[in-house]
Amino acid sequence: MATRTRIAPPRDVVKFADRLQYLLQPPLEQLLAADALSLPHAPFPYQWEGIAYLLPRHEAVLADEMGLGKTMQAAVALRVLAFQGQLRRALLVAPKPLVTNWQREFAQWAPELPVAVVEGDQTTREWIWRRDFAGVLIVNYELAVRDRELAAAATPFDVVLIDEAQRVKNPSGATNHAICSLPRKRSWALTGTPIENSVDDLAGIFEFVSPGRVRPQMRVKDVRDAVTDHVLRRTKDAVLSDLPPKMIRDAELPLAPEQLESYRRAEDDGVVRLADMGAELTIQHVFELVLRLKQICNFDPATGASAKYDWLAADLEECAASGRKAIVFSQWVETIEQLAGRLDRFNPLQFHGRIPSRRRDGVINEFRDNPDRHVLLMSYGAGSVGLNLQFCEYVFLFDRWWNPAVEDQAINRAHRIGAKGPVTVTRFLSTDTIEERIHRVLEEKRELFDAVFGGPEPGSRRGLSRSEVFALFNLPEPPASAAA
Repeated sequence: MATRTRIAPPRDVVKFADRLQYLLQPPLEQLLAADALSLPHAPFPYQWEGIAYLLPRHEAVLADEMGLGKTMQAAVALRVLAFQGQLRRALLVAPKPLVTNWQREFAQWAPELPVAVVEGDQTTREWIWRRDFAGVLIVNYELAVRDRELAAAATPFDVVLIDEAQRVKNPSGATNHAICSLPRKRSWALTGTPIENSVDDLAGIFEFVSPGRVRPQMRVKDVRDAVTDHVLRRTKDAVLSDLPPKMIRDAELPLAPEQLESYRRAEDDGVVRLADMGAELTIQHVFELVLRLKQICNFDPATGASAKYDWLAADLEECAASGRKAIVFSQWVETIEQLAGRLDRFNPLQFHGRIPSRRRDGVINEFRDNPDRHVLLMSYGAGSVGLNLQFCEYVFLFDRWWNPAVEDQAINRAHRIGAKGPVTVTRFLSTDTIEERIHRVLEEKRELFDAVFGGPEPGSRRGLSRSEVFALFNLPEPPASAAA
């Protein structure tokens, strides 16, 4: 049975005549059924609802879980606005690696919209910004900051859309200031992780979307009430009953004997050194020890012994033998390179910050199309957003990131629309180590996210706070002035 999605008025539309105008519009599916607005294939019902949500709003955050097609929903919404005469020019701000993906999405879902990219030397970019371009202009975040004055002086945009909006979560940062200064009529934001660490992350995003609506240090309940009509959040479990299952397994492993000896020595020496620093102790000193211990949990620095590697290699043997493909995530390029040497028999590919941007599409294409390429070694930073790897059925988190949102993004590169089968996720965890302590904090952050977007209100803890970092080693927290 065909869906009939109505465009409902936002809550701040109160005049009867204005609300009646929305009620008299044809269903969205009927509007797009015209030959001029044909779609390559029918969206899912929840995607129709997402498009209908964006269309009437001047202030909106589409916060669907990764893999639900936020890019497509936004592209179609811009297309409909242009068809209705409400959009002549739009600006899209996206991470640099995702610019080409957005060009492909517009070509597929909004082919009649002209698309141009802000790029080139200073003179070329200055000409682009000053040109009154009719269509969608795409710029990456770095250039948006560098060209802040040029962008702020540009002809106002009917819509400014920011992708991976968590990039502006710091209200005092240069990126936030540059994005908030863009001249615009509508402010739309896309993010699968509107909260990464604390509720204050939303305050930065809303400085762009709806300034003043969310303020730092607001209570969770007040934030939830403030953003109810401005944030649309759906999860895959809630809207995709036919999505293949995602199976999470925690590989909780004791350290190899060589690792354990190195770990204990490093932790004991490190804690003693930190305790002896007194007033000179800062959070940076603690982080240095945390990183050192996490690296030992991956590989023993003296012998190369690794309980995680032994498990991973055995799993990859089975994966390759069955013709499957796997992604292995780590936060360190050095770990990825060490794994690449040891896993040479699987013909692995690497995807991380040291791989030039111009080569990255080729790496993904080679991994997807070459049946002899079974393993992709990927850094969280380079591979956690914007990539569609639904042809992979195995994901391994070789080490854990600082917050669960980034881990979820990484997992959802494979577990998304179009996944051809169940996705098995293995999360490695070294028991009785710093990894286990950090894992407890990660779970608390998940509780916070659920509290803002539909779950129960959490307790007083908010994640990896400054005091909790010191508490990882039972260190007293120095006064803020002393640790500054």
